[in-house]
Amino acid sequence: MDFSFSEEHEVFRKDLVNFLGEVLPDDWNTLDVESPYSPPNLQFTKEMATTLSEKGWLTMAWPKEYGGQGRSIMEQLIYREEMSYHSVPGSDLGTGAISWVGPTLMIAGTDQQKKEHLPPIAKAERYWCTLYSEPGSGSDLASLQTSAIRDGDDFIVNGTKIWTSSAHIADWGWLAARTDSAAPKHKGVSLFMLDMKSSGVTVKPIYNMAGGHDFNEVFFEDVRIPAANLVGEQNQGWYTLAVALDFERSGVGYSANCRKMLEAISDYAKAEKRNGKALSEDPLIRNRLAERWIETEVSRWLSYRVAWMQSQGMVPNYEASMSKMYGTELTQRVANTAMKIIGMNGTLSHESERSPLAGAVQKMYLSSVSSTIAAGTSEIQRNIIAGRGLGLPRG
Repeated sequence: MDFSFSEEHEVFRKDLVNFLGEVLPDDWNTLDVESPYSPPNLQFTKEMATTLSEKGWLTMAWPKEYGGQGRSIMEQLIYREEMSYHSVPGSDLGTGAISWVGPTLMIAGTDQQKKEHLPPIAKAERYWCTLYSEPGSGSDLASLQTSAIRDGDDFIVNGTKIWTSSAHIADWGWLAARTDSAAPKHKGVSLFMLDMKSSGVTVKPIYNMAGGHDFNEVFFEDVRIPAANLVGEQNQGWYTLAVALDFERSGVGYSANCRKMLEAISDYAKAEKRNGKALSEDPLIRNRLAERWIETEVSRWLSYRVAWMQSQGMVPNYEASMSKMYGTELTQRVANTAMKIIGMNGTLSHESERSPLAGAVQKMYLSSVSSTIAAGTSEIQRNIIAGRGLGLPRG
């Protein structure tokens, strides 16, 4: 396993960083705090996605026949790391279009499905949301109850999805639904592509405790989906879905975001004085920051391992779970450390002039709560690591 980058890779990183320095606005701190899909930022998010597409970076690791550049996984890793570090919006076209919708269609989609959906994703023309979680089905995703019943050339869908990121701006949805209620729960699930403008689809906003509108509740009432939009085999969607989740959990963004915050807090500690001394001279603060920095590097190497496996043609499984679990829990620890160092002013939002770092600490502290739940809880990740990594029997 070799984590060193070639000279060509380093040139690409430099070019990428220089480009972002040119196109990101000066007031980026404000945009960083607000959701990229909020009304003030949505237009810029879409413009950035189009720009990244025109540069060929949006789907750079996709095969050329699907609108990509056939670039290496390691180059894609560099791209995703810098996108996260610089908080660039629009790099995944909603939720998952680049990370798992496109790659899964390449594996399991029909020729017609690939022809219809992959080019618009590569050109940043079509935004997606992922319709998995339900009010009574989150971590145990196989227990989902949204039904899809075959009716001639269509499936009729009824049910509810919740915590659906970017559903309010999505053109299409990546839907998991139950097509056989009598089958064992893992064997009666199918995957569909849903036109979000379909009759019977209702999207209602859910505002998170950080004040952002990323989440939504989505209702389906006799929604018709053409059978041609079934992805893979009927009732085998769980296995296709499991492959898609591995694309989601590579995790380099966690360490990039933590590194960005730690650098900002370190600068703050050097400049801020209490009792006549810089905070950076306090042994407790120095130790806390050093511990978080070590952990951030560990998270970074775990995600590099996942990318390396992909570059070798392997599909990461428990390794991706390790990266996801460690990275999300680290995000909470970094946010907690930053809040303790700043003190009460850290609870202020970006709207307050007294808020250090333009409210970034408050946002990270609040939003990191959900990070160990979304896309598979830490408990689920530990079960995967125990069973598939250590070979332990189920408890």
